Amino acid sequence: MTEHAPARRLSLNLFIHPAGHHEAAWRHPDTQPERIFTADFYTDLARTAEAARFDAVFFADGPVLHDGVEFNSVGRLEPILTLASIAAATTRIGLIATASTTFYDPYNLARLFSTLDHLSNGRAGWNIVTTASEDAARNFGLDSHPDHVERYARAAEFVEVTTRLWDSWEDDAVLIDRASGRYADPAKIHDAAFRGEHLRVEGAFNAARSPQGHPVLVQAGASNEGRAFASRYAEAIFTAHQRLSDAQAFYADVKAGAEALGRSRDAVKILPGISPFIASTEDEAKALEREFNELTVPEYGLRQLEKLTGVRLDHAQLDGPVPAELFADAGDVTDNSRSRLQVVAGIVEREQPTVRGLLHRLAGARGHRVVAGTPEQVADTIEEWFTQGAADGFNVMPPYLPGGLDDFADHVVPILRERGLFRAEYEGTTLRDHLGLARPESRYATLAADALPEAGDTDEASGAVGQEGARTTEPVLA
Repeated sequence: MTEHAPARRLSLNLFIHPAGHHEAAWRHPDTQPERIFTADFYTDLARTAEAARFDAVFFADGPVLHDGVEFNSVGRLEPILTLASIAAATTRIGLIATASTTFYDPYNLARLFSTLDHLSNGRAGWNIVTTASEDAARNFGLDSHPDHVERYARAAEFVEVTTRLWDSWEDDAVLIDRASGRYADPAKIHDAAFRGEHLRVEGAFNAARSPQGHPVLVQAGASNEGRAFASRYAEAIFTAHQRLSDAQAFYADVKAGAEALGRSRDAVKILPGISPFIASTEDEAKALEREFNELTVPEYGLRQLEKLTGVRLDHAQLDGPVPAELFADAGDVTDNSRSRLQVVAGIVEREQPTVRGLLHRLAGARGHRVVAGTPEQVADTIEEWFTQGAADGFNVMPPYLPGGLDDFADHVVPILRERGLFRAEYEGTTLRDHLGLARPESRYATLAADALPEAGDTDEASGAVGQEGARTTEPVLA
């Protein structure tokens, strides 16, 4: 592999999934499913990741109990509160939570992430999702789930108004001038003043700008709408790929999309998932993977396959070949609305597995890359993708916890350091520092004083302002 340190360092996040990312992890004696509703389980994992100098810990989430709870430990705690407890037990590691633009209110969610950023001294990140689950709508009193295009239209408005709220207080709005009795300068506090097709938020935020300016914006959709959304807004993208070539095509497409919108290629970090089974020899690692696969319940795997792809296979044909024609219209990886279907279709085309074999291929990480090998082989995969234009880093998805994380931290991370790929120590204090992302300037700070409107006028670019730039309650059309 490479002999010289690259010009950049890779990012590593710990993607925490209750007992581990393998669907049968909870059945294995080396896991601790009895701890998944306890605070110390997650703080212990975060401390391990922080000791290894990971960029962040990450929680996926959805406001619904997924079917299959009979066969898998799919229950989970609310991620933002869980990360608040982790923040109190750590000092440097980033804290990324998933939250839905379809089912949250922007003012409330802006407060939650701003609070996490303040209390953690600048370590918060928001994984922006629109929620694909049809079942979720019924948990929020809706008769039907909004369609894909509508959800992304609302998401765009949601991100716009949320960042307006985070910018509401300019960085120097807080005065704490005890002599004059002035705590803050109201001329530097601005209303959101947003009216869109889906959302309306008029007032100012009720907290000062947080340490990072904005919590880091993360996105995980790979559909056409998701990719366009990510190119415009995301600062990190979580994605799933099986092959280097597919990852390279996705990487190039998103980076080009960001550049076309006037953003730097380096302003968006692309982080595929990797789920490693690690042992001292390749044969031992593959045997460990088989050990987990043999604990799977086919009924659960078939449900997951249908959820991922929309394709339903017959339980009675487990040891027969997967009908390739069921995946024939998956489309191309650079132009898609069904990204995970394409991942599965590629496996079917290349490997021609039995139904049982396909279920085992997906059991490890739901379509993310699974690697079974020695620490050196896992490091080789990471280095190849990082240096060959496929990734800026990885979401590490241990197939079982805590042991899968311990093995990666103890045996793979030192190799990555020896090769000059990963940090030995944190070089900053915020998640933006770890990712090499700039702190965004408040949109209001860029307004020249002589460009502010006269008293009573409305500034449609920045929100409504009145006497000497002070906020008013007159909304503007977004």
